[in-house]
Amino acid sequence: MKYLKFTLIVAILFICCIITIPGFAQSIPQNLSGVNISDLTDAQIQQIIQQAQASGLSDSQLVQQAQNRGLTADQVQLLQQRIADYRKTHNAPPGDDTTQNQPRRLNYQQDTSNRPKRVNAAQMAAHSRIFGADLFRNGNLTFEPNLHMATPVNYVLGPDDQVDINVYGNSLINWKLNVSPEGNINIPGIGLLNVSGKTIEQATASIKSKLAANNYAIGRGTSVQVNLGNIRSIKVIIVGEVQKPGTYTLPSLATVFNALYSAGGPNDKGSFRQIEVIRNNHVVRRLDIYDFLVKGETRDNIGLQDQDIIRVPTYKVRVEMDGMVKTPALFEVLPGESLHDVIRFAGGFADEAYTAIVKVSQISDQQRRITDVPESDYNNYIPLRGDIYTVGSIINRFENRVTINGAVFRPGQFELQKGLTLSQLIAKAAGLKEDAFMGTGTITRLKPDNSSEIISFNLADVVNKTAPDILLQREDVVNISSIFDLRDKYIVSIKGDVRRSGDFAYADSMSVEDLIIQAGGFVTGASPKRIEVARRVNDSDPKSKSSKVADVFSIDVDADLKNGKVNFKLKPFDIVSVYSLPGYENQRTVKVEGEVLYPGYYTIQQKNEKVSDIIVRAGGLTASADAEGGTLKRDNIAILGIDKYKTDTTGIAKERVDRLKRLKVAYKDSTSNENLQFRNDYVGIDLPAILKKPGTGIDLILEDGDVIRIPKQEQVVRVNGEVLYPSAIVYNKNKTFDGYVYNAGGYSPEALRHGAYVVYPNGTVKGTRKFLFFNNHPAVKPGSEIYVPKKPVRRGLSPTELIGITSGLASIAAVILGIISLHK
Repeated sequence: MKYLKFTLIVAILFICCIITIPGFAQSIPQNLSGVNISDLTDAQIQQIIQQAQASGLSDSQLVQQAQNRGLTADQVQLLQQRIADYRKTHNAPPGDDTTQNQPRRLNYQQDTSNRPKRVNAAQMAAHSRIFGADLFRNGNLTFEPNLHMATPVNYVLGPDDQVDINVYGNSLINWKLNVSPEGNINIPGIGLLNVSGKTIEQATASIKSKLAANNYAIGRGTSVQVNLGNIRSIKVIIVGEVQKPGTYTLPSLATVFNALYSAGGPNDKGSFRQIEVIRNNHVVRRLDIYDFLVKGETRDNIGLQDQDIIRVPTYKVRVEMDGMVKTPALFEVLPGESLHDVIRFAGGFADEAYTAIVKVSQISDQQRRITDVPESDYNNYIPLRGDIYTVGSIINRFENRVTINGAVFRPGQFELQKGLTLSQLIAKAAGLKEDAFMGTGTITRLKPDNSSEIISFNLADVVNKTAPDILLQREDVVNISSIFDLRDKYIVSIKGDVRRSGDFAYADSMSVEDLIIQAGGFVTGASPKRIEVARRVNDSDPKSKSSKVADVFSIDVDADLKNGKVNFKLKPFDIVSVYSLPGYENQRTVKVEGEVLYPGYYTIQQKNEKVSDIIVRAGGLTASADAEGGTLKRDNIAILGIDKYKTDTTGIAKERVDRLKRLKVAYKDSTSNENLQFRNDYVGIDLPAILKKPGTGIDLILEDGDVIRIPKQEQVVRVNGEVLYPSAIVYNKNKTFDGYVYNAGGYSPEALRHGAYVVYPNGTVKGTRKFLFFNNHPAVKPGSEIYVPKKPVRRGLSPTELIGITSGLASIAAVILGIISLHK
């Protein structure tokens, strides 16, 4: 038993040696044929897997290493099963080949504190107009180096780089070795190898040579692959005219653009075209950003090395291009470049640009001067410092245009060809329309001084070639009228009892029946007999007071709107009036509410049906009815709101609303509202007297929409308005008007006592009368409401009014004194 435990411990330690020291496993072979995987605990399997991952070995490589050291096929299969079970139980990802899937990372934390912040659209628009300045302020373009690309063969290794060495074939090894500060990598079982300053290609050759010298069968069934793992950082110094000069820590794969972006790019004084990369005190490359902006070339965007210096000098010559170019901006110009190059930097001319001449504003000693550069000298003109180039636009003018408008099939603009005449232009416009006015047409022509003149012609003569044709000139505008343009629009109107009254387009041979059909036909109750047609009079005698102003025709039409017996045709501007049938009446209803035997809606049977008649039809009053409080509400008189105004067909509501508007202008009442309502919508009736003597003058004739309401006997009196405590008070026949007010707390300081009034249950209103210094208040009945209004606000005289009154009095006094002095 002790021997078995000792064997297991030796086996575990040996597998760990295989994982952690591959070189040792190659040089000193071991025999694992006696190891039983079933005796290993789960903790031991976990330790084997974790150590394999730390060494960069996949599960398949681990199993193959064990098999190469003598582990039997059954034990190999059992080891694979134990590893799979462990990963399934612990939800661990499968141990894939780390040399293929492990992403390359930075061996340091990048410093992003100096990077320019992303700016919004408004901030970007506010930046300088320098061409290329926004390139390094664009948050969507960072020039970040690609850390996942294939390792460049010319990449130079240095301290902190990680070198991945993968040996496969007869030997399976994967080393991830970091380059020491001295530039060495420590190959397990072999020793140190200096790779600093060598390219990946050179380092691969040295590693292969070192492995071959240590008994690795390189090239005889075994291959070696060397890649760059995690990359190192480099220090780059950026000086000169940049937004944020300083020392920057960058990935070793970084380029010049990446460094410039980190520093915010050149500032307003910096050069975009002569950026220097200094290495070991020598300028190794000059970068022109315009190559990237204009041509998309990045040949000078070289990879950087540790301690490189990027210097951005000040610009030498900068010019401004403005006007009709595609990219107006400030451009930097190098020696040997011309105005043509500046135009190329600006993207060329815009579509509406005038390209024959570019205006140049030059600096001349202490002032500026204007120079015109013709198109033939664009390649010869050498830009000078401070030049401002302005490209104008073409003139909004046509050199060969004529226009035809009006009654032709294709109106518009046409080319003025040599010898083009009026008839030829009409033919180009696809000819005249049928409604063309064949009388006078006009040509609007520009005179030499750019003023206009009108040339008239007879269209019929030109078309029939009985008159000379007219030779057209540049910018001539031919106008041919339509017959419909030279007269009022022909309409006919229909009013009265039709479904859609209004104006309709006139057509020749139009009958009254045709117009009624267009108007939607008759409404219910319309009379097809005695339809009147009013026609304009053109020969009225202006000297006669009784001269006719319209011809009126009375005609009959068929009720089914078939062709009439009389062949009457309408003319333009006729007005057709359709009337109702004699004796036709729409049903009218009234409503009875409250204390009657049968409350509800009742249809008026006779034109002279009265209040007493409806009360009788409603079964009379109940025992608890208060006849004195009976009211009659009549909406078509009492309330003239906006809705009533809109639906009114008689014009009465409109007339009353207009009257109220005039009153509202003359007297502005604080209690008025926007709906223009009367203060009281009840007609005061004396129902006991009506029922006692029905049919008399106080027994009103009912109208449509009337509401008769019979309340129960009232026992309270309501007091509202300017009292201290508005209340409902029990009626007492011995109590006076002031007594009810005092029961409501008395008058308020703002009360207008002589304006108090009483609203009785039947809707009548009585106000307070004044006799000498005494207020004679009306009597109070059960169910009444006492209302005390508020005193009107009195405004004192303003200083301007006081001065006006004083000046008027002084003028009157002066006149009086003058009259007295004359009499003396």
